[in-house]
Amino acid sequence: MDFTPTPEQAAAQELAARIFGDLSVPERLAALGAATDSALWKALADAGLVGAVAETGLLGLVLMLEEQGRVTAQVPFAASCVYGLLALGTHGSAEQRERLLPALRDGSAVATGAFPAHTGLVVSEAAVPGRARLTGSVPWVPWLREATHVLVAVRDGPGAVAHSLWMARARDALCEPVELTAPWSAGRLVLDGAPAERVGGPQAYEEVRAAARTAFAGLQAGVCAGSLARAVEHTNEREQFGRPLAARQGVQLRAADAHMDIEAIRVTAYEAAWRRDEGLAYRSHALTAAWWASEAGRRVVHTGQHLHGGAGADLGHPVHRHFLWGRQLDGYLGGGRQVLAELGDVLVEEADAAAVEGVEADRDPEVAERVGWAKGEPV
Repeated sequence: MDFTPTPEQAAAQELAARIFGDLSVPERLAALGAATDSALWKALADAGLVGAVAETGLLGLVLMLEEQGRVTAQVPFAASCVYGLLALGTHGSAEQRERLLPALRDGSAVATGAFPAHTGLVVSEAAVPGRARLTGSVPWVPWLREATHVLVAVRDGPGAVAHSLWMARARDALCEPVELTAPWSAGRLVLDGAPAERVGGPQAYEEVRAAARTAFAGLQAGVCAGSLARAVEHTNEREQFGRPLAARQGVQLRAADAHMDIEAIRVTAYEAAWRRDEGLAYRSHALTAAWWASEAGRRVVHTGQHLHGGAGADLGHPVHRHFLWGRQLDGYLGGGRQVLAELGDVLVEEADAAAVEGVEADRDPEVAERVGWAKGEPV
């Protein structure tokens, strides 16, 4: 594994850091309130960073999302790239890519995802293959109020294992505004026979979901890094009894623990993204990144707020934004316990599959070569 960014990825991250740092400042965020920063979104699109995801891959996106998270910039960067650009680029048909990707690349279209799969949605197949009408509702969808397209995940029947993905236009659905912990311009999605087109086959849902978990884990790494940076600055400047707070061992230990948590979120997100870009299996790695982002992310943003003392409880303080984003991402990723339970199930599935392949490798030389066995013995 080599997580060293390519020159293209490094350049995209550097440019993203500059744009986010210049435009997403505390005063501007305070003036925005809960609104999306449309000027910032246009600046990112004009700089080519939205469209660059097709070339930089998921790892490049994770690097840019870290920079967004550091300043809690209010733009639908992760959602539009994962549920739009990457989903269609990987699973869309040639016709879908030609028709939908240009507007997503230049930022004039914004995608979001109604994930995970919902059993309450009804899919009525249309006469044209790959087309259908969707009926039902999804309680809340991030950035729905800004979206032009919604990638909807539907479980294929009650209790079914298979899932399908459908792309609907936001204008064909009803969006009821929903306020979340973080200002993500969310809404309740209501579909009443909305026309939709299928995206990808049976494997598309799990792949897109893994990519989303990885991307939002990268966003959480940035949110946590920004929170800790503010805490370090505050504790170095704030003095008690003639000494900076940062000189006290208790403060240093809390900050060190937070730093290690951030590195764990970062490296697991990098690994999952790298494996995806290399064409390797990464479902369990994405869940690992999501677990660290959920569990460790919650610890870090609490630490950032705690190390600010009474100032951390001020709803208008910049560090409180990191706290809100960190808690929102914890919930969006599924929460530590739920993600850990799913990770356990996936690891069992992977172990069973490996055991089957091992047995087949003993019997078939071609299988043996594919799974890395020789003459029935591990290499």
